[in-house]
Amino acid sequence: MLQSSSLPPVSILAPAFNEEANVVDNVRSLLTLNYPFYEIVIINDGSKDKTLERLIKSFNLVEDDTLYHNFIETQAINAVYVSKNKSFKNLKVVDKINGGKADALNAGINICKNELICSIDVDCILEGDALLKMVKPFLSGKKKVIAAGGIIRIANSCVVEHGRIVEVRLPDTYIARAQIIEYFRAFLMGRMAWSRIDGLLLISGAFGMFDKNAVMEAGGYNTNTVGEDMELLVRMRRRMREKGEPYSVGFIPDPLCWTEVPQDWRVLHRQRNRWARGTAETLSIHRKMIFNPKYRILGLLSTPYWLFFEWMAPIVEFFGLAFFIALLFLGQLNWVFALSFFLVAYCFSVLYSITALFFEEYSFQQYKKTDQTFKLIVAAFLEPFFYHPFVIWAALKGNIDLLRGRKAWGNMVRTGLGKQDINETE
Repeated sequence: MLQSSSLPPVSILAPAFNEEANVVDNVRSLLTLNYPFYEIVIINDGSKDKTLERLIKSFNLVEDDTLYHNFIETQAINAVYVSKNKSFKNLKVVDKINGGKADALNAGINICKNELICSIDVDCILEGDALLKMVKPFLSGKKKVIAAGGIIRIANSCVVEHGRIVEVRLPDTYIARAQIIEYFRAFLMGRMAWSRIDGLLLISGAFGMFDKNAVMEAGGYNTNTVGEDMELLVRMRRRMREKGEPYSVGFIPDPLCWTEVPQDWRVLHRQRNRWARGTAETLSIHRKMIFNPKYRILGLLSTPYWLFFEWMAPIVEFFGLAFFIALLFLGQLNWVFALSFFLVAYCFSVLYSITALFFEEYSFQQYKKTDQTFKLIVAAFLEPFFYHPFVIWAALKGNIDLLRGRKAWGNMVRTGLGKQDINETE
């Protein structure tokens, strides 16, 4: 594919907010991707630190006086920078007033020049051949492909050199290991299955590729929701279905992107709180699709699943536990039934996680050492007692915050991939 001259050019859009500690190394990593035709658009979303200054100094940037159309309304753009160094000729940096991640991506869409856009988190690490693999669905020619996603892996504790994962290590903390199991279930089992039946409703905001025209026709990212990645894909799919135009959403079952996950319970709570609010907002916006046969798989299977098993499940679990405690205090508990039910649910939960772990070991084998596999198995056995109840509480709190009208992302603290602490507020 690298030798082909017919590969479509790609624009990589990476919003950056207070990323001075990582941004230069991450941009250098993006500049070394194995793909013949691509540009990088870094959107500095009103950073309060030296993110912009570091980019200007490191890449010899100067202001570009080219005029750009504001196809999608965004916060004001202060300046667009390009490099005087020919080695960085495919790099653009946009400086704008802070408007959040969705607004930053919309600004990048307005300024980028290619028909395929790839949205990423600037702190993520892409595999060298990530673009080559991600573009494959767009080359099929059978149906119009409006979007494609891939598998996301966890980079905590991994050895990173020059923006590349050189050694995969298991995280030191239990909370990060539990998220590894969770990601195995979500990507190796969940999203691969949904993509097989063309029912995928979510492409991770950490790394996804889109048809630019389809995104612009749908109106770009929604700045009024904290779940902009899911809402955009659902809106695009709904629009294509209402137009009656054949289309598909691709999924690459390969680890293409590595990202850092929370290693602190408070930060994890903020993240899952936001995810719960984003899910509820998306389902509310597109409630017309739920149980609507007009949307086929999306209406009869995908959206009902997200309604009952993603949004309502934490609420049902919480009230189920409250009812159990009430029966316990009232002396109305059938211990034989309760313990039997608990044992079945617990064994099913662990079996599901172990199966996902088996899929990983059978396919990609990122964790090759026996002790790493053993630690992940232990995390799977402990998850129903510690990690899962916490995630349920965070999701429940997210729904409460949604009713209160909370819209903020919250303060996300990252330890950095081999770097000092980084504070991010969106």
